[in-house]
Amino acid sequence: MALVKASRDALLKPLQVVSGIVEKKNTMPILANVLIEKQGLDLRFVATDTEMQISTTAQLGSGNNDIAITVSARKLIDVLRALPESSEVSLSFQARKASITAGKSRVSLQTMAAEEFPQVLVQEAFSHQISVPQQAFRQLLSMVAYAMAQQDIRYYLNGMLLVTDGHQLKLVATDGHRLAYCAIDLDQEMPRQDLIIPRKTVVEWMRLLQDVEDPITLEFGQQRLRARFGGIELVSKLIEGKFPDYERVIPQGLERIATIDRALFASSLQRASIVTTEKFKGVRLRFDQDTLSIQTNNAEQEEAVDEMAIDYQADSTDIGFNVQYLLEVLNHLKTEHICIALRDGSASALITVPDNQHFKYVVMPMRI
Repeated sequence: MALVKASRDALLKPLQVVSGIVEKKNTMPILANVLIEKQGLDLRFVATDTEMQISTTAQLGSGNNDIAITVSARKLIDVLRALPESSEVSLSFQARKASITAGKSRVSLQTMAAEEFPQVLVQEAFSHQISVPQQAFRQLLSMVAYAMAQQDIRYYLNGMLLVTDGHQLKLVATDGHRLAYCAIDLDQEMPRQDLIIPRKTVVEWMRLLQDVEDPITLEFGQQRLRARFGGIELVSKLIEGKFPDYERVIPQGLERIATIDRALFASSLQRASIVTTEKFKGVRLRFDQDTLSIQTNNAEQEEAVDEMAIDYQADSTDIGFNVQYLLEVLNHLKTEHICIALRDGSASALITVPDNQHFKYVVMPMRI
């Protein structure tokens, strides 16, 4: 039975959209498959890991039969990639096998029954929804996503806090050593809601969202979140747990404030990082009157020293940081200058952007 007759790239595109969440190793073999449902000319492509599901549709159907199959996502994509770019591809199903034909080439792949595919059925009602431009939401994600924890025993840190509060949408991420906060204004008023989005969902958003003004619509439930954008639907479970009180973590009233050229600071730290090691990423910063000194060394007695002009009028301060934590935030900011506010050499520092109260980055000091 015929399923698809289309160009190679037209078939590859929806498969690549959904296949990002497919794991190579699964406890359930069918989770390595993509579900392809055909109704007339419409094809629906679905992938899931049972925690998250991504689906999209395309008008690529061929033949009069309505049918659903599942086939290895990775093998199907690899076969298509190995075909010439201009190929016309036919995908058909017979005797429990999917056949991919292009010119004189034919590859047959085993299938599994579509009835066994564990689709995420959204039965709960979504209480609220918001719509923001994809471009703005993607930028918001990029400002905080790097601060998420990875495989932390405190499972609620392996994700991102999404907060709706009045006319603001806020995102917060922390790994316990640094915290990133960013917000945007909404054109609608929302009740206060705190949701913890899994790391894998955030990664997929970053992969799939485009730099366009077209909206992403987010719908919130008690246990799940649904996002719709660009013909894609992503349904994700939420992480249960209590996220740290980020408002208490962000220091207030810091009076030692330095204004620094972001690009020059990043270049200086990049040079210093060459001397650091995997086990020790420490770099010492000394703030003096209008001067910042940067210094680090390692067990092999290698050393990096740098100095740059800054705007700083407060008491001299020595403080150590993980250089990677500083570089990551500097590389995600696009502004000409940043501000670093300090209390002393043993308290967390606050990095902000001049004339922008919507971004804050807190980084703990490191003993050097």
